[in-house]
Amino acid sequence: MGETSLSLVLNWLLRALMAMGGASLAVLAWPVAWGAWEAQKADAVVTDLRFGRSLDASAVADGIDALNRSIVADPVERHYLDRSELLAGAALTASLKLPDADRDALLRRARSDLQVGLANAPARGIDWLRLATVREVLDGPSRDVLPPLFMSIETAPRIPQLWRARLRVILDVWPYLDDQQRSRLGDYFLMTWRLRMNRQDLAAEIYTPADELIVRYFLRNEPNAQEELTKWLVASRKK
Repeated sequence: MGETSLSLVLNWLLRALMAMGGASLAVLAWPVAWGAWEAQKADAVVTDLRFGRSLDASAVADGIDALNRSIVADPVERHYLDRSELLAGAALTASLKLPDADRDALLRRARSDLQVGLANAPARGIDWLRLATVREVLDGPSRDVLPPLFMSIETAPRIPQLWRARLRVILDVWPYLDDQQRSRLGDYFLMTWRLRMNRQDLAAEIYTPADELIVRYFLRNEPNAQEELTKWLVASRKK
């Protein structure tokens, strides 16, 4: 009888512990699920941003609110980086009729989110480039732009969608580079050229004679590159 009673007690304790474990797991998982659910509400406007579709100011505001709630529920780096994309994208979308002060505030929030998110997710090359761009837009070209620029190259060198935006930053910060950094960027540029960088996009990012000189310097030892660059520059200027 005693053994039977002990067995029943142990069985009851085991069931109670399992129930408590299940409840604890549910409690721990709830913020993650809630955060993901809130973040999902911003998917539509983020998709419009990524595909260059027209943005509606109210939809952007709703998306930012949803991402705010996702961070309250689950303050992980992913949600901070997601919010930074929408904040920076909205600030840099000219068709959104925002006062300059509002654009500046959005960019500053985006910069803060990027710094928080990238501290815990340093392999996000797209976000490093976004940080470089946001710093440049806020404070102009400077040496502060260089660390995230180089991190973006280190972590995502071969994503073609980034090459054009990255080239623009490189051309803007050229005066702030030392010889070693210029050499590193020259090697990177040649890699993208040899991987068949979209030459039309390349020409579109050459705004000034100084830009053209920098690009020609990168291509100085590349066979036939000077002639091809001239061809695309002529085509771009006819538009």
